[in-house]
Amino acid sequence: MKIEDQKKGTLLAFTAIMFITPDSLLIRLSNVESWNLIFYRGFIPFFVVFIGLLIVQKSKIFHSIIENGWHGAGYICTFIVTNILFVISIENTNVANTLIMVSLAPMLSALISFIFLKEYPDKKTWIAITITTLAVIYIFVDSFEKGDVKGNVYGFICAMGLAAGAVIIRSGKKNANLIPSAMTAKFIIALICLFFIDDLTVIKGKDLLIIPVMCIFCVAIPFVLITLAPRYITAAEVNLFFLLETVLGPFWVWLVIKEQPSMETIIGGAVIILTIATHSFLALKKT
Repeated sequence: MKIEDQKKGTLLAFTAIMFITPDSLLIRLSNVESWNLIFYRGFIPFFVVFIGLLIVQKSKIFHSIIENGWHGAGYICTFIVTNILFVISIENTNVANTLIMVSLAPMLSALISFIFLKEYPDKKTWIAITITTLAVIYIFVDSFEKGDVKGNVYGFICAMGLAAGAVIIRSGKKNANLIPSAMTAKFIIALICLFFIDDLTVIKGKDLLIIPVMCIFCVAIPFVLITLAPRYITAAEVNLFFLLETVLGPFWVWLVIKEQPSMETIIGGAVIILTIATHSFLALKKT
């Protein structure tokens, strides 16, 4: 791997996740119903990115969507799943629990890459996968007692979608421009929401600020950057940056609305973060 590619991919992924970290807090602060919120998180980013691509690529946008083939179709599917279930998960469990589930994406990426791309994880990766899986089981036991297991399951599926999406981008590498496909997924998400919305609420009050800021800075900009990053670094490396959201997301929520994660979530989360951070450090040292 070229050092320039490593720098580009790292910068893209890091910048994307730093934009994403306040997302969970803004979801909590908004007064919009779940499907209404998902609609806005689909339509507004679609519109913003569509205008941007129209200026840069003009009519080539539509050609890119068709040219992406199965890579584009697969990425659209994973993008739809992750975007919808992320919001539903946060509204059905503690924010920290959702983000802990999402933090499994790097390990899941390694597994999927192993199966489909023949990128073989080493012994350290398999050990990390085992430890993080046990930590997730520990968190799930706590969620059964609290009755919020549904939110945790949605979070885990979201992590699988993130991992699969990153591997799809990685398999296409620089030959496929998947930003138009991600934009299409946002439009489809908005259409899906119309079937579940009884009344499309017009945003008002504090939501007039929260919703646009969330949709542009925490959704539109990051999804463009995170779609580009796997073209330069591995899927697992990209998803490792989601650990920053795992740490900072619950911090912003605790700081502003005082939502305290359970002790089991803190312990399980610490184990997951420490394990993946150690794994990343050893991998970087080896490189």
